[in-house]
Amino acid sequence: METHPRNSSFSSCSAYLRALAHTPARVSRRALSVSTSYEEMSRVRAKSGSDMRKTLRWYDLVCFGIGGMVGAGVFVTTGRASRLNAGPAIVISYAIAGLCALLSAFCYTEFAVDMPVAGGAFSYLRVTFGEFAAFLTGSNLILEYVMSNAAVARGFASYFGTAIGVPTAKWRLKVDGLPDGFNEIDVLAVAVVLVITFVICYSTRDSSVVNMILTVLHILFIAFVILMGFWKDPKNPSGFFPYGAKGVFNGAAMVYLSYIGYDAVSTMAEEVKNPVKDIPIGVSGSVIIVTVLYCLMAASMSMLMPYDMIDAEAPFSGAFSGKSDGWKWVSNVIGVGASFGILTSLLVAMLGQARYMCVIGRSSVVPAWFARVHPKTSTPVNASAFL
Repeated sequence: METHPRNSSFSSCSAYLRALAHTPARVSRRALSVSTSYEEMSRVRAKSGSDMRKTLRWYDLVCFGIGGMVGAGVFVTTGRASRLNAGPAIVISYAIAGLCALLSAFCYTEFAVDMPVAGGAFSYLRVTFGEFAAFLTGSNLILEYVMSNAAVARGFASYFGTAIGVPTAKWRLKVDGLPDGFNEIDVLAVAVVLVITFVICYSTRDSSVVNMILTVLHILFIAFVILMGFWKDPKNPSGFFPYGAKGVFNGAAMVYLSYIGYDAVSTMAEEVKNPVKDIPIGVSGSVIIVTVLYCLMAASMSMLMPYDMIDAEAPFSGAFSGKSDGWKWVSNVIGVGASFGILTSLLVAMLGQARYMCVIGRSSVVPAWFARVHPKTSTPVNASAFL
């Protein structure tokens, strides 16, 4: 495919139709063709016009990693894995899952240091397995990010409404003529997505500052949860390995989902001042910190109550809600803290999806319009706004 915009397959409807007719020949020619690190960092990156400004340091990446991983999911996954799989040994499950996540993070780190571009896994596959594997991965990543971010934004509205005691139905608009369950517009979720989109379009540096603030607040709430757990002793202590070693590893497989998000940090590689130093510290450091936090949260939950009495859907807030001994307020505090976690994970994911789309645009798989980097903001505004 020619790189000149006027000769592009997306330059006009007739050009696109002609390109469709040539699809078999193009697939056979490009499916297994690989790029190189030099091409990705020079000729391919030049298609964006302006460069993304290098403003991030290792502490920015650490906060992005923590913000991307520590969402509201851990407040649910911990209880389900403890009650159904590992029991109090959920602490070991989190440690095992954290080790596996760290090994995977080392792989992302090695690629990102060798090739500091915004494409993440998409770019890594282009230089190893070829364009077809990269295309399949990029398509799945974009679909995953868009669908999950929509669900997370809607989840934030529900979680925040529950935390402050306001029914979500009050800020949802019903649309007549649509089937039940698909006829409500969540105004708060839409507003959150629009605000975050504005932030990530305006500046990556400012996005990092916002993420730092939200991440610090979230960590403070997590520290509060941990302290409450160790403060409130259980009345019916149980054994540490009720399900044996098999249960521990089954629990590790379940809680590994709580570590998803560190891969989005690799899409920031193009905007890092010193990739060789900052990326290893940022990616690996965030996984290590999150592992410690998760293990402490799991230990705290085991201190709250016996594993067979844990609410699998809301273990932490459920341990305090409905109590008449003055502990119910803790449940509301936990809900507010989880809401901050949802915002940070949404912010990091939306940053990552825009950079994936930008680099996919550079590869000419989608119109080059998505690859444009705004000269003033130094961010992929087109990709961010579209997604």
